[in-house]
Amino acid sequence: MASSISLWVFLFAFWFLLSGHTEPLLLGFGAFSCTIVVYIAHRMDVIDHEGHPSHLSFKIIPYWAWLCWEIVKANIDVAKVIISPKLPISPVMFKTKASQSRELGQVIYANSITLTPGTIAVDLENGVLEIHALTVEGAKGVLTGDMDRRVCKVKGEMEGHDE
Repeated sequence: MASSISLWVFLFAFWFLLSGHTEPLLLGFGAFSCTIVVYIAHRMDVIDHEGHPSHLSFKIIPYWAWLCWEIVKANIDVAKVIISPKLPISPVMFKTKASQSRELGQVIYANSITLTPGTIAVDLENGVLEIHALTVEGAKGVLTGDMDRRVCKVKGEMEGHDE
């Protein structure tokens, strides 16, 4: 029920931001439309805890801030590599285990790696990520496990992790 309500709130807020209408009749039509969509989604049994992860709402905000900073740092590192006349790339493919027990956490981790310039999560299967890094330093950055621990913290999966 909570997932349905949070989905309705998200849909209505999104509708309001896109439409910008404040007339009561149009607000009512928007609310009614969102209600119908949530009802249909509920009847189809497609609303679940991980499909609409409202439980991450406040825990993920500090992670986003940290990830944005990591993206900026990685952009600078990749720019240095590209601008350098020697083009000091050392591409490497490696595998690492994602510590998250659920698929949502593993996907957040894989997407975070891909968002960080110089690294791409190529495959995710059974909790094992295959990653391509532009440089050995980029690979070492992933292998430190800092991002993995932070995603576990967001997901509340801190067993086996020391901060």
